[in-house]
Amino acid sequence: MTITTESSTLTPGTTKTAATRILANYIDGRWVAPQTQSLLDVTNPANGEVLARVPLSGAAEIEAAVAAARAALPDWRARSVGERTEFIYAIREKFRQRIDELAASITREGGKVLSDARAEVTRSIEVLEVACAAPMTMQGRILEGVARGINTETIRQPVGVCAAITPFNFPAMVPMWFLPFAIVYGNTFVLKPSEQVPLTSELMFQIFEEIGLPKGVVNLVNGAHDAVNAILDSPGIRAVSFVGSVNTAKYIYRRAAEQGKRVQALGGAKNYMVVMPDAVVDKTVSNVLGSAFGASGQRCMAGSVLVTVGSAREAIMGRLKAEAEKLIAGDGMNAKASLGPVISSAACERIHGAIEIGVKEGAKLLVDGRRPTGVPAGGNFVGPTILNNVTAEMSVARDEIFGPVLSVMHVDTLEQAIALVNADPRGNGTSIFTENGAAVREYSRRIEVGMVGVNIGVAASPAYFPFSGWKDSFFGDLHVHGWDAVEFFTRKKTVTSRYFSAGETGKFFTEQGEKH
Repeated sequence: MTITTESSTLTPGTTKTAATRILANYIDGRWVAPQTQSLLDVTNPANGEVLARVPLSGAAEIEAAVAAARAALPDWRARSVGERTEFIYAIREKFRQRIDELAASITREGGKVLSDARAEVTRSIEVLEVACAAPMTMQGRILEGVARGINTETIRQPVGVCAAITPFNFPAMVPMWFLPFAIVYGNTFVLKPSEQVPLTSELMFQIFEEIGLPKGVVNLVNGAHDAVNAILDSPGIRAVSFVGSVNTAKYIYRRAAEQGKRVQALGGAKNYMVVMPDAVVDKTVSNVLGSAFGASGQRCMAGSVLVTVGSAREAIMGRLKAEAEKLIAGDGMNAKASLGPVISSAACERIHGAIEIGVKEGAKLLVDGRRPTGVPAGGNFVGPTILNNVTAEMSVARDEIFGPVLSVMHVDTLEQAIALVNADPRGNGTSIFTENGAAVREYSRRIEVGMVGVNIGVAASPAYFPFSGWKDSFFGDLHVHGWDAVEFFTRKKTVTSRYFSAGETGKFFTEQGEKH
């Protein structure tokens, strides 16, 4: 099947890079030409090169994917959990074999440096490995003898058709937060990836096709707002997963819940890193820089606010500035680059604007990354930026900038630091740097944040624990991966049973025993 344009004949479902290539959707086991004429350029943020064109599909294509997923559901859920798990093992092996190809795709369309991209694929593989435990995690419970001759058991069954709406910053990992768990527990699946980074999803679906995943079990529809709303409103979709901004997460949660769907909607964050006077300086600085500037600050677990307590200010600030100035912005394919471009020119302008507002509000520009040198022409680059002497009322302390900008605040006591963190309406991740166990205990106990790191810059949980944001960083009841994934993608059914012939059977065994 081909898609013909005025300039060329294009084959969907391949990794060939061509400016005129129009991406296809993957529905019912086939690459399907889009019905829409609305297209968006997919560009390399490092140099502006057009990689392909993505269709902005609408409700009709979402419903076609849902119909395929519903048709595939009876056979898929009837297969043994062991057979479904074998498919997850196969995906894991393909990801391991093609880690370089996947990482290159992430870097090419998303901008992050190759080391970050490889780490993302590695985390995807970790999620797949956890999903392979389904024969254990999907088990229910049984109690014999709740009454004479009566047993009660709870079993887990699939929810139905599940969907995920995923962001640009982790095009491989975030879809894997949801898809493996959903299908291994017997559900079928529809993915709507970010329209800014659809090529990595295309590559992953080629892998699903290669391993022979039955048609309709997984489906891919490219699109934007119309596709999102179609997912939220579709009566055939029973559960929706989302990662994105706070406002969009609220919208997703409300609209999907009004339709009776299960929802897990992960919103944005403003993550604080607290440095105590006894922190190990070199290790702390390394972790702070990695958290603030890794992935160019474009992740919901980025440490975007540094809070020094007491004398930690004098101990850390000089070293922090010196090490930040050594970081190099550049094309993610360049091994010398410490951080790549941000996702778009619009993001670049927004981040520049946030920095300028911070300076106008009185913050001191300690490291200025607005005009990095030596970067490719046409790219969306912002270098490492540090704003010092930030106060709580400044916008750079309140707003999620989602870029390589670190705001630094100074307080006298741990009590003041805790109050600062708890005043934020979001509560995704936070870190404390100290060797004092009492300070760690007090901070961990009182802080109103879902994930806490101790001497760890990015406190994201491994896949066998829940990714447990709080407050406006999460809307729903069940978090991502860990045991929460089992709960979210299965429904519990309780069966209470007795058999009236059991009395006759018991009499038979008693009589036989008396004869012997």
